[in-house]
Amino acid sequence: MGLLALYVGAQAVALLLASPFRSAGLATSSNPNSVFGPIEIIAIVVIAPLFILLLARRQGFLATLRHLILFGIAGALYVTLYATIAVLLPQGILLPPYAGEVVVYPALTIAACLSASLYLALLMEPKWWVVDLVGFLAAGSLIAILGISFAVLPAFVLLIALLIYDAIAVYGTKHMVSLAEVVTDMKLPILLVMPDRPGYDYEAAPNLKEVRAQPVEEREALFMGLGDVVIPGTLVVAAFIWLPAHPVVLGIGGNLWAGIGALLGSLVGYATLMRLVLRGNAQAGLPFLNGGAIAGYIVAYLLVFHSFSLGLTGGL
Repeated sequence: MGLLALYVGAQAVALLLASPFRSAGLATSSNPNSVFGPIEIIAIVVIAPLFILLLARRQGFLATLRHLILFGIAGALYVTLYATIAVLLPQGILLPPYAGEVVVYPALTIAACLSASLYLALLMEPKWWVVDLVGFLAAGSLIAILGISFAVLPAFVLLIALLIYDAIAVYGTKHMVSLAEVVTDMKLPILLVMPDRPGYDYEAAPNLKEVRAQPVEEREALFMGLGDVVIPGTLVVAAFIWLPAHPVVLGIGGNLWAGIGALLGSLVGYATLMRLVLRGNAQAGLPFLNGGAIAGYIVAYLLVFHSFSLGLTGGL
């Protein structure tokens, strides 16, 4: 249930951030309707794990890699936190004496302090709840950015391509399982952690390989990749941003209904995934989550818009 709350919460945060992020110009693509737009994201998802695994095998590189990844996460958090806080607070405050023309930017200051604090917390004492907090913030922001960057058709391409890749990487080459073990050792917020008790000591916990060797009833925590939260959420936000709001059903726009359908579909996939995970074996999340999101979106779109175009012909 804890992982479920993080999963649904990240989607809700992304829906709230999508419009402000779009206004702030945080989209990664200048042409959201291009089916080639997701290629860069797909390439990063495929290459980054191989790069991490390569460096992890070299003596002394793991600590350096951890610092680099944490620094990158902190920088990304700063950008997204600034864009979020700037919506709520004034851009600049002129301090007295006004003749000095000293201006303080609250959003910039708060975002810098928060991102620096979270970076230090992960660096010095990566408690499980700190890892989950950073992962949650990163997931909500990433979902929003990807959703405003890709219209529905490119989002379909992204979800289907990574669905296939995740299945191959977990069940075929199994290098994604090795990556999860490395990430767990580095205590990075690329993997969400949900223990069975609040006092769980993530720093002293056995590595993922040792955990997988334990009987299911003796395991103290469940783990879920951040990508399993982010990628299906892309379709949720893409539907909300790029589909028309009409027709309105029960006071809710058709675009939001389509997004809700994608979310509910992914939750069906989530339930199926958790049943398999609790049997004790590592599972590829995206075949279930992405497949459920696509199916849920299609059903919701047909019910609301009564069209077989499925919103794949372009954005607004």
